[in-house]
Amino acid sequence: MTPIQHLDALLARPEPLLALAPMQDVTDLPFWRLMTAYGGADVYYTEYFRVHADSNLEKGILPSIAENPTGMPAVAQMIGNDIPSLVRTAKELQQYPIAAVDLNLGCPAPVVYKKCAGGGLLREPERIDAILGALRDAVQVKFTVKTRIGFDDNAVFDRLLPIFAKHSIDLLTVHGRTVLEMYRSDVHYDFIARAVQAMSCPVLANGNVSSAKKAEQILHETGARGLMIGRGAIRNPWMFQQIRQHQRGEPILLPRGRDVLAYIHALYEAVTSPEVPEIYQVQKMKKYLNFLGLGVEPTGAFLHAMRRVKTKAELFDLCAEHLDHGNEMSLEPFELDLQAKDVLAGVHQ
Repeated sequence: MTPIQHLDALLARPEPLLALAPMQDVTDLPFWRLMTAYGGADVYYTEYFRVHADSNLEKGILPSIAENPTGMPAVAQMIGNDIPSLVRTAKELQQYPIAAVDLNLGCPAPVVYKKCAGGGLLREPERIDAILGALRDAVQVKFTVKTRIGFDDNAVFDRLLPIFAKHSIDLLTVHGRTVLEMYRSDVHYDFIARAVQAMSCPVLANGNVSSAKKAEQILHETGARGLMIGRGAIRNPWMFQQIRQHQRGEPILLPRGRDVLAYIHALYEAVTSPEVPEIYQVQKMKKYLNFLGLGVEPTGAFLHAMRRVKTKAELFDLCAEHLDHGNEMSLEPFELDLQAKDVLAGVHQ
């Protein structure tokens, strides 16, 4: 079965499609492999390939699709705005075993949107129209789009949906916030529901998927064909399996503290390299633990102390202090008192 046939088979099932979101500098091959060990997603999206006139396929991302360890379909995501370069890159990517090429219209990082890429393109619907038209002609595998609902105003979404429909994309993922809302607002699930009604292709809902019960609520509220989960999967790698259990009416198996501690050890081994100095390995782990820490305890003490450790030993001593126990943990995010400027503020997904 080809990757395209595999994706078609997954979409033909009655169960919701569960996708691992593309997260830059996170969802690489080792992370995919780790997620698979905990039940895993149905579809895996790569980090985005940066596309411009002088770009080449990034060697750090290619192994995810060339050596896909998951046994599930892979989708290669691109980000950029130069049409000839996007077409060239899409054709190059199709030489690899992928189910789809995805265009990123949602990245909210200022360094990206200030270059009119990612979420920055949402300010220019006509340009999106031209890009989608060129890519639709160039992409022979599935062609998909991941978008937010606008840049600074969600009113543009009503202009975007007919453009998406016009170009017969094969799947649309909607993160229900504008670019400038980042992750700090509530998710506008009504806009995702609007996309479901407007599009003939499947729609995935993205944003604040924090538990199996929340997943059911989002699916019911939006009518989406499935869910894309990002930071929630970092915090709780069991979530994909928990959603499946909940959908089947089975008891949800919750990890215990020591299971979470073992996951942190496995994560460290998966995402760090021995040749890299320990201080940088610890710094890299903090990126993941910023999200996992939201579900560890309700006071913020774990996050506060974690951000100040400097060695591997200090890091794992702190984790053991909070997690070396046999109590079940939902890993749902606590409502911590975060600074408004904190990137984690509102990032409960």
